Amino acid sequence: MRPDPRSTGPVPVRSRWHRTDWMALLSGALFITVGILFITVPGLGPIVMLPVVLGGLAFSGFVAIIARSIRRK
Repeated sequence: MRPDPRSTGPVPVRSRWHRTDWMALLSGALFITVGILFITVPGLGPIVMLPVVLGGLAFSGFVAIIARSIRRK
């Protein structure tokens, strides 16, 4: 989207940056890590990895909730 040529003054800094989506960031890192482990370590089966994935998703959800509550203050 192009800036409006009729606008005067610089764009506020706050509108140029977006907030970090911690749930998406940590979930992506978790799935990349789980994929690498699943490929490189042959002894890890789905029964071992399922609790790791669920625990990791719970942790990333917890971090996202804490970050949102801190941001709103």
